[in-house]
Order: sequence, then structure tokens, then C-alpha cells
Amino acid sequence: MSPGDEQAYTDYPETGHTRTRLPDPDPYGGAPRRPHRTSSRSLVTVVGVVVLLIAAIAFANRGDDAPADNPTTKDSRPQASSTAPSGTRPVQTTTGTIPSGFAHTAQGAQSAAANYAVVLWSDGMVDTANRHSLIEAVADPSAVSRLQSVFDANYSADFLKNIGLNPDGSVPKDATFVDRTLPAGTKTTSYSDDTATVEVWCNTLFGLAGESSNNPVTSGWSTVTFTLKWNGRDWKVLETSQRTGPTPITGDNPVSGADEIGKAVKEFGGFTYAR
Repeated sequence: MSPGDEQAYTDYPETGHTRTRLPDPDPYGGAPRRPHRTSSRSLVTVVGVVVLLIAAIAFANRGDDAPADNPTTKDSRPQASSTAPSGTRPVQTTTGTIPSGFAHTAQGAQSAAANYAVVLWSDGMVDTANRHSLIEAVADPSAVSRLQSVFDANYSADFLKNIGLNPDGSVPKDATFVDRTLPAGTKTTSYSDDTATVEVWCNTLFGLAGESSNNPVTSGWSTVTFTLKWNGRDWKVLETSQRTGPTPITGDNPVSGADEIGKAVKEFGGFTYAR
């Protein structure tokens, strides 16, 4: 009889013997099973985790009180203002759909530049009348005519044809024109009470989404430089220039189809950018 034949402990009073059931063979190959942790061991583990968390929080909040022999000093650490958003609301008003009324500070100039980059490198610039209106809204009066001439030359009939649009800037049937600028960061290179020079690092989506398009939507990186003037109420554009990069390595995301890109552009709205 095997040790596992009996199902319970059974006494046999007629024989005067007691049969004792032996343990069944381990179904997992005889390896010893891990004992359950006792409540006291669990308590020690929890206390240990709490102590580690307290130590980590204390370390993270040391701030500038680190000892002098620490190689990372206050001067060598990156300044939060150079990368982190402030959380300050950029504007309280708009001119049409364009944010306006930026603060008379370096931060306000950066917010203005980021939003003006979105305006001046957008799909609204392909139509001449709309382009002139947008430039008039963001430019200093002394620079309106000159900037309109510069952008008119950029959006020539040949250029519009090359990107797949009609000569008047209209979009062919069953296609979606995409020109959207996404600021990734800003920095002030010079600042005074009257003028500011601000650089805006941008990612731009540009192209024509459609089954028959020869210019599919692509993503590119550039830096736009603005010279801004304070007119007593707001920052306005005096000059603009643009250069390529900095450009990161392209990721390995699968490319979306024209329908998905066109739908996304129509459904996902833009933002008001703040420094």
C-alpha cells in the first residue's frame, strides 16, 4: 500500500493499533516548498521600506544644503528656469485667435515668441489675404510691410505648386494640408526694456495628406529666432530668421497612413504656449 492510499487518520480499535497516514509525495518533484512569511517578518519588511522612502525624500530635498565636498555644487547644477515651465499663465487676451498681451518680462517675450512661431509657420499662411492679416496681428507696425513682402516671396505660386497646393493656396479635393509648428523650448539671447531676441526650438509637421499626394506629411526640426519690440502694451515682431536643427534621431514608430494623419490634424487642436 502506498503512503497516499489513506484519506484520513483512522483508528482500528479492534486490533489495538492506530494507522498513521504518511505525507503524499510532493507533486512538484520533491523540492522544498517556500514557507509562508510570518507576520513579524512582514512588519520588518514594511518598516524597512518606509525607512528607505524617508531617506530618499530627505536626499531629494537637500537643496543647496549639500556638504561642501559634494562635487555637484549650486553653480554647476542646471538652473530650473532654463528648462522647466514656470506655470505662469502667458496672456489674458487674444487678438482674434492669436494670444496677445504678454508680460513685459523676459519670460513674457519667450511666451510671445513661441506663440508667434505657431502663427507664422502654420497652414493659415498659404492664403495671401489671411497671411497678411496674421502678420499684421503679430508684427510691429514698422515691420508689417517688410515682413509681408518676405513671406509673400516664400509662398510664391511655384512653391505652392511644388507642395501640391493650387496656385491660390487652396487645397486639392480629398486632401488635407498640414503645416503645424510645435515649440519644444525657448531661450532669450538678449533682453532690454525695449527689445528682446528669443530663439524657439520647434518641431514642424508639413505636407499634404492624401492618397494621391506626392508630398506626404513629414516631421522636421528647426530653430526660429525673433527680434521683438515692446510697444508699451505687448511684444511684437521686428524680424524673424530660421535655421535647421537641432535634430534628434528619428524614432522607430511605424508610419501612419494619410487618412490617419489627416484625421488627427482635424481632430487635435493646438495650444497657447507659455514659458
